Amino acid sequence: MNLKSIGRVVLTALPFLLALAVDLLLFATRRDRLPDRLASHFVGNGRVDDYAGQTSYLVVTTLVLLGIGLLWALMAGFGKFAGTAYRVLVALGYAFAAFLGYLMGAVLLINVDAVEDAQGRGQDVHFPMWHLAAAAGAAVVAFGIGYLAAMLTPVPEPVADDGPEGDGERIALGAGEVAGWGRGAGSWWLPLTAVLVIGTGIATLFTTSWPFALLPLVLGLLIATFARPYVIVDRRGITVSGLLPWPRVRVPLDRIEAAASRDIRPLTEYGGWGYRIRPGRSGVMIRSGEGIVARLTNGRDFAVTVDDSATGAALLNTLIDQRRTDH
Repeated sequence: MNLKSIGRVVLTALPFLLALAVDLLLFATRRDRLPDRLASHFVGNGRVDDYAGQTSYLVVTTLVLLGIGLLWALMAGFGKFAGTAYRVLVALGYAFAAFLGYLMGAVLLINVDAVEDAQGRGQDVHFPMWHLAAAAGAAVVAFGIGYLAAMLTPVPEPVADDGPEGDGERIALGAGEVAGWGRGAGSWWLPLTAVLVIGTGIATLFTTSWPFALLPLVLGLLIATFARPYVIVDRRGITVSGLLPWPRVRVPLDRIEAAASRDIRPLTEYGGWGYRIRPGRSGVMIRSGEGIVARLTNGRDFAVTVDDSATGAALLNTLIDQRRTDH
């Protein structure tokens, strides 16, 4: 890792460390005024329906902020982000840190000076729902601060890359010979993201009611099922599938004009990761780096990021030639 990468890691991790420091400072300065068991779980009207010890609060706050901060820092330091993609990545990290840090701090403050019952639980504690709006506002302000801060870090601008041409590489096949190619398209951060999103849902259960936790829990499970997708190139075309039969993406061979292998920057070119649809292009973006880009008969491009993409693209071109010869 060079000095520039270290600078990007520090810049990206900074808001999570600051949010954690603020929450820990609030706890340290008000610990004597807190009940032994904090009101930690609330229903839709802000009424408390569960409690947690002070140690549990510290553990959850620390793990959530440090865990997500570590993910963001690794993506900034080792991911292939450039220009606007890098600045948006950093800004989203600042927004996420502000949102979570505010909610954790709000849960702590509403417990200050609460009267304890016989079990040490804070009584007459209420979580005003306006705190959610305030947390969202803090996230918006932090996004802007993060974006401006990222502009101070020099990163290479993305290089424009043309779509596949008809004279791309081929694989030699004999008459009547058939072939197929398959490769796992997973990345190190996608399973970690699934764990962190599910962890956020669990932490939301800890701080608010279950309707607020439902979205991150469902999203985390969906990410987990597609954390190790598999890309297949054969006479049917391109197929991308996950651990389960669904979701699955398939582009028939008769819809493909040509294919090529090139470096892909998902955030810059496709607006993010996952299954993406953009003007003139679509694809399955698992990570930054090499991938197969297929030019379709309607003029659009379909791309999927996967290792050994040159072999997959070359086989696609060969299968396209065979189809044209047969017809």
